[in-house]
Amino acid sequence: MEKESLPRGLVHLYCGDGKGKTTAAMGLCLRAAGAGQKVLIFQFLKDNRSSERKALGVVPGVTLVPGPESVKFSWKMTPAEKEALRAYYDGMLRSLMKTAGESGCGLLLLDEAVPAAGAGLLDEDLLLGSIRERPRALEMVLTGRGPSGRLLAEADYITEMKKCRHPFDSGMGARTGIEK
Repeated sequence: MEKESLPRGLVHLYCGDGKGKTTAAMGLCLRAAGAGQKVLIFQFLKDNRSSERKALGVVPGVTLVPGPESVKFSWKMTPAEKEALRAYYDGMLRSLMKTAGESGCGLLLLDEAVPAAGAGLLDEDLLLGSIRERPRALEMVLTGRGPSGRLLAEADYITEMKKCRHPFDSGMGARTGIEK
């Protein structure tokens, strides 16, 4: 099959201040894996302990790329820590794009790439270039609050999760299996 005859993968953006961005993205990963596609997942700004990772880690065709064992909030990082994390994330994005291309990956999830770019912990120009230069059939999913106008312009799907009410507002912490 000629390269141009492959269907074009699209770009999904799950954003907003509401709960469910990562959950929706992980659901799409599950759907793609169920259809026989190879799925590659990386989470920016998160450690490797989410409940979704445990479940998807046993699904055939899903590759979960580990990130750092612990991640500070960006506002608690020193300038040197921010610089080191940015170098790590930029290198990881390059590696993910190479792996996606070489493995015939059908779907790449870049969870929390949006706020990582917004905080300067991921080069937004590199992210945009990766979107534009992705393998033709690669579907890409980005999640997170506060996408820039440039990221919004690249998305084919934009789903905004709007918070109307959340227990966190009344002091309830994140619960395993529901929020984490």
